[in-house]
Amino acid sequence: MPMAARPPPARPHIGINPANRFSSYSVAEWVDDDAWDSGSDSESPTKTAWKRQASTSTAPKAVPRTAQNNSSSSTLASSYTHLHAPSPSSYPPKFEVQPPRNGWTIVNKQGGNRRNSEVHHDTESIQEEAADVELEGDMVVGELDPEDPEDVAAPLTVSGKPKPDKSAIREDVDEIVNDPLHLARRSPKRRRSSRSQYDSSVHEGSEKLIRERSIKSNRRDKFIQCIIHDDVDMAQLRKLAWNGVPSDLRAVAWPLLLGYLPLPASSRAPTLVRKRQEYLSLVELAFARNREGLDQQIWHQIEIDVPRTRPGVKLWMHGSTQRSLERILYVWAIRHPASGYVQGINDLVTPFFQVFLSAYIDSDPEEFDPSLLPENVLNAIEADSFWCLSRLLDGIQDNYIATQPGIHRSVKRMAELVARIDPHLESENVEFMQFAFRWMNCLLMREISVENTIRMWDTYLAEGPDAFSQFHLYVCSAFLVKWSKKLREMDFQGIIMFLQSLPTQGWGDHEIELLLSEAFVHYSTWHNAQSHFGK
Repeated sequence: MPMAARPPPARPHIGINPANRFSSYSVAEWVDDDAWDSGSDSESPTKTAWKRQASTSTAPKAVPRTAQNNSSSSTLASSYTHLHAPSPSSYPPKFEVQPPRNGWTIVNKQGGNRRNSEVHHDTESIQEEAADVELEGDMVVGELDPEDPEDVAAPLTVSGKPKPDKSAIREDVDEIVNDPLHLARRSPKRRRSSRSQYDSSVHEGSEKLIRERSIKSNRRDKFIQCIIHDDVDMAQLRKLAWNGVPSDLRAVAWPLLLGYLPLPASSRAPTLVRKRQEYLSLVELAFARNREGLDQQIWHQIEIDVPRTRPGVKLWMHGSTQRSLERILYVWAIRHPASGYVQGINDLVTPFFQVFLSAYIDSDPEEFDPSLLPENVLNAIEADSFWCLSRLLDGIQDNYIATQPGIHRSVKRMAELVARIDPHLESENVEFMQFAFRWMNCLLMREISVENTIRMWDTYLAEGPDAFSQFHLYVCSAFLVKWSKKLREMDFQGIIMFLQSLPTQGWGDHEIELLLSEAFVHYSTWHNAQSHFGK
């Protein structure tokens, strides 16, 4: 049975005092809410009223979902701003790809996010090809193959909007729901390449591509052999996961690494059935009396923050996704009265939800509407996301209790560590609390994309249960030192503005892996040095 709900402790108000060095701050000196970067606590004037909320019931027996209502989602999402950032959002913006025109697709090859320059291609198998081809300006990708349903533009309604397309849903969703090992047994789907990829310049690097694909295939085979074993070798799984988990296996590898799924194969399916039913029971109990039975302080903040989660990303603007997120956050909050709900926890749900959603579809999860899924599938995604979030937060809960001692401790240690790695930054009088609070509170999710975060969490989960507090400290330090040269050329205000709106929009796995490697070097050098942190 869940713990009795009661109002959470008052959340500390965080502010900025540029006149003081980091070492001189005290909790009493923080007088406003800027460092949270979650917008104002006051209700948005465009926030939906409870009457509308009731029509898309959040509560209900068996976690009902209704048709999405996005009339105000984009308006609410756009209100999520950072007071100091020059961009209108504190999240990395998502590049938009030009829509297909007359069977052709215009692909921007000048800068930007490489992921979005590879339309209709398997990013794991084709990304290297795109990197090897030097092109000027825009590239026209050849006529789309009508035999491949993924390459056919979605039919339009009279209003000009695409009709809901369920073709992206895998045919084996029931098998995946009932048997987690089905993810390891099935063959990964390979999308066909368009004709432009048979250009002679690509053929020149074919040997390199074949070699790289062979390496990836071998790594995937090793993952499968590890996962389907009767009793998973956790040490081997962590060793494999450190360098990244194949995208189609994350939905089974992550729960194993988090301890949500048991290591013996025979226990996994029964555990999933039991835990998913337990979550549904918690939801039914929490929302049994609709709004009247909710903790109003917790619900009010969740109701404000959910529409602000990942603004501009279609997945998180759909009503069905937002209802799931509301339930996950509220149930977690009432089960953890020491912290309740704290702004920033909403961000931590998004990687789990997208990873589990990806297991059931063959398209970009950020573009998918979960309301198209069968109810039992969406229930499973929601429950699995909840339990994995709970496992993650168990290790960093002191980041979210009253006065947030975990975050203050981590920021202090980061300042001391950076002073040893790059003393020049200390001479710039950088106020770490002005930017690093958010880095710790949201685990860098406001600085990089969800895709980047998912790759980073592969390594965090491989590092073990303390990685989200201990190893993350070294990742943040390496992240700051990466910008050291630019920061030395800026004044105080420029430094703060830059650090709150970093140019990471084009980052892919390569940049994240370099960052993780640098962090590991610092971790190996300093973690066991007893005197490198102040007492």
